[in-house]
Amino acid sequence: MNQLLSAFTLFLSLLVEAIPFLLMGVLLSGALLIFVDERKLIAILPKNPFLGALAGSLLGFMFPVCECGNVPVARRLISQGAPISVAISFLMAAPTINPVVIWATWTAFRDQPEIAVLRVVLSFMVANIVAMVFSSQKDLRAILQPNIAIALPAPKVKAGAVPVGTFFLGEDRSQPLDFAGYLSSNNQQIITKSLPDRLNLLLDNTLAEMRELGAILVMGSAIAAVIQVWVPRDIILSLGQGPVSSILAMMILAAIVSICSTVDAFFALSFAATFTGGSLLAFLVFGPIIDLKAIGLILTIFKKRAVVYMFVLTAQLTFLSCLFINFQIR
Repeated sequence: MNQLLSAFTLFLSLLVEAIPFLLMGVLLSGALLIFVDERKLIAILPKNPFLGALAGSLLGFMFPVCECGNVPVARRLISQGAPISVAISFLMAAPTINPVVIWATWTAFRDQPEIAVLRVVLSFMVANIVAMVFSSQKDLRAILQPNIAIALPAPKVKAGAVPVGTFFLGEDRSQPLDFAGYLSSNNQQIITKSLPDRLNLLLDNTLAEMRELGAILVMGSAIAAVIQVWVPRDIILSLGQGPVSSILAMMILAAIVSICSTVDAFFALSFAATFTGGSLLAFLVFGPIIDLKAIGLILTIFKKRAVVYMFVLTAQLTFLSCLFINFQIR
C-alpha cells in the first residue's frame, strides 16, 4: 500500500510539473498555426541541413519550453513543412538550451560550473548530429505518423534518381497524396480572419491538442512513477563509481524518473557525491531528450522505428561523450 501511495504521489507530481509546460508548447504551436504566415516562416528557415540544425538549436534557446512543451511545437514545425533538421534539433535542444534551464543548472552546480557549460555543449552536439542524420531522409512521410504525413507534399524526384534514406528509417516513398498542400492553403485562410475568430480557433486547437497529448502524458507519467518506486535506489547508487556503469545507471535513471529539465539539475546534485562527473552529465543530457513520458509524446510525431532509431543514436552519442569526460577527469 505504501508503494502504491508513493507511486500515486510521484504520478501527480510529474503531471503537476509537466502540464504547464505542455500547455505552453501547445499554445506556441497554435500561435504558429493561427498568427504566423507559414510561407514567410518556411522561407527564412535554412534549407541546408547543417544550418537548419543550428537554427533549430537557437530556436530552442528562444522558446524556453521543456521536453513536454517542445513536442507540439516541433510537430507543428514539421506540419508546416519546416526542414527536418530544424524540427529535430529544436525537439532535442529546446529542453536544455534555454535561459531557464541554463540558469537552474548553473545555480545547482555553482561549485562545478563546468557541469553547466558541458551540459549545453553536449546537448548542442547531440541535437545537431541527430538532426543531420535524420536530414538524410528525403521523404519524411516514411517516418512520420499518418496524421502528420498527410499534410506534406511528395518530394520532387528526378527521373532515374536513386531513393535516399537509411536502412533503419526506410527508403523514400513518392506516392502522391490527396491532401498534399492542404495545411498551407488552410493557413492562408486562417490568417485572413478577424482577431476574435483567430482567438477562437486558438482555443479550439489548444483543447484538441491537450486532449491528444495530455492522454499520452498521463500514461507516460504513470509508467514512470510505477517504475521509479519499483526499482530500489540502492541498486542505482551501488553503480555510481564505475566509469562505465555510472553512466549507464544515470541514463537509465534519467529515462525512468522523467524529471522536467527545469529542475532535474537539483535532482542530479543529490548524486554528486557518489557519482562521476560524466555520469551526472549523462543524466542531464539524456533525460531531457529521452524519458518515458517524452517517448509517448514523440510517438505522436514519428513512427516507432524512427523513435527507436532516435533513442539508440542519442544514447550512443551521450554514452561515448560522457565516457570520454569520465576518463579525462580521472
